[in-house]
Formats: sequence, C-alpha cells, structure tokens
Amino acid sequence: MNDWQQLINQINDFRDARGWRQYHNPKDLAVSLSIEAAELLEDFQWLSSEDAVTKNIDNIRDEIADVMIYALMMCDELELDVQEIIEEKIKKNGKKYPEQS
Repeated sequence: MNDWQQLINQINDFRDARGWRQYHNPKDLAVSLSIEAAELLEDFQWLSSEDAVTKNIDNIRDEIADVMIYALMMCDELELDVQEIIEEKIKKNGKKYPEQS
C-alpha cells in the first residue's frame, strides 16, 4: 500500500466513523474542494504574500489540508490513482510548457 492510499484510508475511516459517506459523491466533493480553496484564498486577501503567511500560517496549513483531503476523497470516489494522475499531468504540462533555455 502506498502513502497516498494510507492517507485515503485514514480519511475514509474518519468519514465512516461519523456516517458522512452519503454526502461524499463526486459533485459534492468538488463543491467542498472549491469552498475550501476559497477559504485558503481568504487568508491572502488584502495582504502581501509575506504578510499573509506571517499572520495566517496556522490557518493556511489547515485550509491546505482541507483541500488535499477533499481532493484525495474525490480520487478515491472516482477510483483514480493519485500518483498516476499527477505524473500524467506533469508530462502533459512538460509538452505544453517546454523548458526555457
């Protein structure tokens, strides 16, 4: 079992212990991921990047975790291999955005 799957299992155990499985369909997970990403963005609103990090690092960490949790849950729900889809995207980006010399 890889590290991603271990994290997904921990997340699923947490979810299942609270009876939340019924709410975790792809649409609702996508909505929740977007909301959490917006909450992360709020930590930077009206501040320089440096000030935001200095003032809000604890909440930034929490919001990044929330975004990652929903993304991992969505991968699990859609039976997507996290490492595989990231590696494929990096390859696509490499073709789309070639190295500069």
